[in-house]
Amino acid sequence: MTSISPSASPAHPVLAEVVRSGFTEGHHRGSLVVLAADGSVEYALGDPAAPVFPRSSNKPMQAAAVLRAGLDLSGERLALAAASHSGEGFHLDLVRTMLAEHGLGPDDLQTPPDLPLDPVEAESYLAAGRVREPLTMNCSGKHAAMLAVCLHNGWDTATYLDPAHPLQQLVGQVVAEAAGEPVAAVGTDGCGAPLMAIGLVGLARAFRTFVLAEPGSAERRVADAMRAHPEYVAGTRRPDTWLMREVPGTLSKMGAEAVQAVALADGRALAFKIDDGSTRALGPVLARALALLGVDAPVVSRVGRAPLLGGAAEVGAIRAAF
Repeated sequence: MTSISPSASPAHPVLAEVVRSGFTEGHHRGSLVVLAADGSVEYALGDPAAPVFPRSSNKPMQAAAVLRAGLDLSGERLALAAASHSGEGFHLDLVRTMLAEHGLGPDDLQTPPDLPLDPVEAESYLAAGRVREPLTMNCSGKHAAMLAVCLHNGWDTATYLDPAHPLQQLVGQVVAEAAGEPVAAVGTDGCGAPLMAIGLVGLARAFRTFVLAEPGSAERRVADAMRAHPEYVAGTRRPDTWLMREVPGTLSKMGAEAVQAVALADGRALAFKIDDGSTRALGPVLARALALLGVDAPVVSRVGRAPLLGGAAEVGAIRAAF
């Protein structure tokens, strides 16, 4: 029998449950925090102060670092620099354009070859006989911006993903400033870029910082571009796009391993992580957290819908448990 150390951390609470045919067959645990408009913690579950890797929820901070380093991006280009794009045609076309504008091409990207993130796009891509490419990897817009700012500053492009590179050092500074806490650890993200760990409270605080930042600041420029062009941040079939389109002033960005951060225009914010990394629980947990923030819009129900099928029939759902 395996013994459990008395010092072991207690299990995080259940954020979502899997209910099939009236029977609860599984649970998704995690941590969550909701901030009031003044930035204070209004609601918390689990251990939201513990560091996590926000994964792509850090992309707004990475894009702000690119602006601080002197690259003049705006509109769709800036939104794509902060994106986990779906790999739709308009995403790939703009990444190619951004690269070409700086004398670069898809071969300069150091993203790993991948299929489009959106399942519909991935099926069409494979049906056309195409193979995984660095361009179609969902972070290629971010990498195009990183390469461009390196050229702008005369920085080495071959090592732009090295944690010691000037750009990545600046990213770490922006993350810490926005989160209001030091970076707890540095890892490697799925796209190969350095990844800075902060707590969920810090992540929610960072998103709040971006929506309340002074107009014209790097942080506010990123937030405004993402909110004005959400289809470039995610895609036409993605919850981040739906939220930013249908709840005015909202900044929303998911991350791999089931991380989500959202800030409303008045500074209310939330962040959570599902421990097991299952993205199927993201929608129900996000919808419930938005309800706690007082968001009352049809899109909340749309985001929260996560049916379970038995054959071709709907026999249950994943639902929030808090």
